[in-house]
Amino acid sequence: MNPSPQEEERPVPHEPHTLDAEAVRTWSSLALASLGRAREDIDAINVYPVADADTGTNLYLTVESAAREVEETCAGVTEGTPPVSLGAAVRAYAHGALIGARGNSGTILAQLLRGMADVLDDTDTDTDTDSDGDGEGEPATGTAAGTDGTGPGERLAHALTRAAASAYQAVAHPVEGTMLTVADAAARAAEAAAGTPVATVARAAYDGARAALEKTPGQLAVLARAGVVDAGGFGLVAVLGALWQALSGQELGPEPVPGRAVPVPPEPCAEEHGGPAYEVVYLLEAGEGAVAGLRERLDGLGDSLVVVGGDGLWNVHVHVDDPGAAVEAGLDAGRPYRIRITHFGDERRRARGERAQRAVVAVVPGEGLAALCGETGATTVLARPGQPPAAADLADAIRRAHAREVVLLPNDTELRAAAAAAAEQARAEGVRVAVIPTRSAVQGLAALAVHEPDGSFDEDVVAMTAAAGATRYGELAVAERQSFTSAGICQAGDVLGLIDGDVAVIGADLPETAEAVLQRMLGSGGELVTLVLGPEVPDTLAERLQAYVRNGHLAVDTVTYRGGRHSAPLLIGVE
Repeated sequence: MNPSPQEEERPVPHEPHTLDAEAVRTWSSLALASLGRAREDIDAINVYPVADADTGTNLYLTVESAAREVEETCAGVTEGTPPVSLGAAVRAYAHGALIGARGNSGTILAQLLRGMADVLDDTDTDTDTDSDGDGEGEPATGTAAGTDGTGPGERLAHALTRAAASAYQAVAHPVEGTMLTVADAAARAAEAAAGTPVATVARAAYDGARAALEKTPGQLAVLARAGVVDAGGFGLVAVLGALWQALSGQELGPEPVPGRAVPVPPEPCAEEHGGPAYEVVYLLEAGEGAVAGLRERLDGLGDSLVVVGGDGLWNVHVHVDDPGAAVEAGLDAGRPYRIRITHFGDERRRARGERAQRAVVAVVPGEGLAALCGETGATTVLARPGQPPAAADLADAIRRAHAREVVLLPNDTELRAAAAAAAEQARAEGVRVAVIPTRSAVQGLAALAVHEPDGSFDEDVVAMTAAAGATRYGELAVAERQSFTSAGICQAGDVLGLIDGDVAVIGADLPETAEAVLQRMLGSGGELVTLVLGPEVPDTLAERLQAYVRNGHLAVDTVTYRGGRHSAPLLIGVE
């Protein structure tokens, strides 16, 4: 197979030899189109670090997010407002990639773009136009002529060099024969051409990347055995080809970018990746110091660790066997969100076009619970305060589960209608769906604990429904205003103890109210207490409540989890 990401002829709507905001806009559009054409071919050769056939898709989705950010930035200019600068456009490109990065390859690409932005944003207020026809461009408003006097060609070469260096730094254990190698070769080729016009520099980077890509099977044993080049490197070549097109106004020649290569003997230093079971990705708001500690902690949990970003916003990617621990590390470092947990077995099955026999979809109110449910293999939907998921969100989650049979856990009485509508939509698409009327996340956890994916669907649903129904649920919340409740009048700031959805206790502080709720819930018996702590609740509360249960109810066990950012101060389940 010899696919080329640039096979179709497309006009390049941009003046040649100019590196400015419009060039970045055109580059982002062409890169997205190129990856769209090459996506399936790149997916097909994806064997490292995990053979899950999604590198092309991940790169496409990453660039889609990046291109959208660039378009929004450039499209916001109206008559009478200043034009968008090169720095603003390239920063938008990098930021869009950061927040939308998918997978190992997408995360590395986001850092490559950030590295370029660190150089190209260091500009004066000039633009780069080719007024004398020499192909280089002279400084005028908002382009790549830097404050240090370097020309656009040199600036682009330095940007690619910074990009490669920052990507290597972002990867915990860099491996040659990968996307990193291709990025480094592109930068070296660009530096060698730094004194030439900017389009020539871009072409040198593209050619250097192509040459490095062809050599990747000799650097990584798993590529040599499969007879393929590196998939992430292939995607990067497509992106660099789009950069040259945007700057030159020309189409690439007919020569193909190799999707498969003749197997060659690997170098002695080549490595092959084994691998944990889960991929964990999240955005993180945290300071530099906290991220340094996070890197060390995650490095001890798994592999394929890539942490990219800066200025308080980071994208974290790691492969682990314990996704809950990876999310917990993020919670300790700062504020993680947009958490995605993927089981590689599920990805490989999807890549082969196979459906699982059965899956569970669960709505959860916090990132910690999402990680906990993800460990069981459930597909999760995050419910944020005031933003409950709609029927379309639940239907999309059922599709993502990619199974013939799905058990849906809404975990909220307010979501019953949305869950029913999503189930009907999925049934119309040929999926067998059962909605278990769970009213709280702790009931969902109880149902998941007895889930038997290999047994009869009907028996599984009955068992999960029985487990949920046998779990009384409590919740602690803080009153926002004076109100009448089933337990009396509460004032703003009072702690409310709810049992099975009704206010049963009004207290002055969290610990005493929690004990009062537990006393009532255990009054009718129980074998297991589940505590789910909110983000601001100290561990000392869990220790106090565990001691309370242990001292007053010897036969009752207690388990404790962290709910995450969006969860209530305390959820309680009694089975």
